[in-house]
Amino acid sequence: MAVGVVGYGVYIPRYRIRAQDIAKLWGSDEKRLKSLVGEKAVAGLDEDTVSMAVEASLNAIRMAGIDPEKIEAVFVGSESHPYAVKPTASIVAEAIGATPNLTAVDMEFACKAGTAAWQNVIALIEAKRISYGLAIGSDTAQGRPGDELEYTAASGAGAYIFGSDGIIAELIDMYSYTTDTPDFWRREGEDYPRHGGRFTGIPAYFTHVISATKGLLEKTNTTIDDYDYFVFHQPNYKFPLKAASMLGIDKKKIVPSIVVDKIGNTYSGNVPIGFAKVLDIAKPGQKVLVTSFGSGAGSDSFSFIIKEEIVEKRKKIKRVDEFVNDKVYIDYATYAKFRKKIKLGR
Repeated sequence: MAVGVVGYGVYIPRYRIRAQDIAKLWGSDEKRLKSLVGEKAVAGLDEDTVSMAVEASLNAIRMAGIDPEKIEAVFVGSESHPYAVKPTASIVAEAIGATPNLTAVDMEFACKAGTAAWQNVIALIEAKRISYGLAIGSDTAQGRPGDELEYTAASGAGAYIFGSDGIIAELIDMYSYTTDTPDFWRREGEDYPRHGGRFTGIPAYFTHVISATKGLLEKTNTTIDDYDYFVFHQPNYKFPLKAASMLGIDKKKIVPSIVVDKIGNTYSGNVPIGFAKVLDIAKPGQKVLVTSFGSGAGSDSFSFIIKEEIVEKRKKIKRVDEFVNDKVYIDYATYAKFRKKIKLGR
């Protein structure tokens, strides 16, 4: 039984803050700024992980062309769930009009929680337990003021409906690679995550992204040349390009997925949005390899083949580039207010 994406949708907030405006306050040299991002998306005062997940999901439902009551599973991956004890997934499910006869689950695994959600929904469909499942990656990522993360930690969401009918991107196979690599963490009650600096590169990001990608290639008996596009997790602009170079991937196959330089690192929404950017332009018959990364650390790899139905279906939704170009710039003070970096006394 074929399983794959039947609809996808993204949501990126309109608000942006430029890296140079953050640097004005905390200080940063030109070389460092160029290695990070140009600007990033910022959730407004009335936006959070739930609201963005709902917006992305409604776009996915519109594309899939199905009754939301047919969705029997909702998995939401995030590291910024608004409640410590109360599910995000149940709120999203009710907001989109899904049937109460479903399973709703919140997931966490740093930036790969969204693709972990994909795996669970796909497994339920392959086991013939459900017909359609919704998997979402949504985050309002935070960075400690003045920390390197503040230049990249952004807001955004990507939602995918998986099923067996009306497939636009059929799953070929998937593969995961996971180790206990403590490159990034946040304890309960802490406002901001901590990271291992350069340690997040070689032993964390590159080891896992490359190992998962090679593992999938071996499992599917395919090569780099068999794929038209690659989507890698984008913590910054340099890392996915370097990983592609290390694997011998032509730059033109990875660049179409990169959006981090324009909206920042949306964490659990990162790879779902990058994949959506490729799906916005991919042609039937083309193959796409997607590899996520989550600190802690692990990577999930997926291979897809684009189907004919994508041509008509993607006319129904707002594409990634449209969200990227719909923007309003804010200053650091407004950004600090929106992201609740200013703690009010009681």
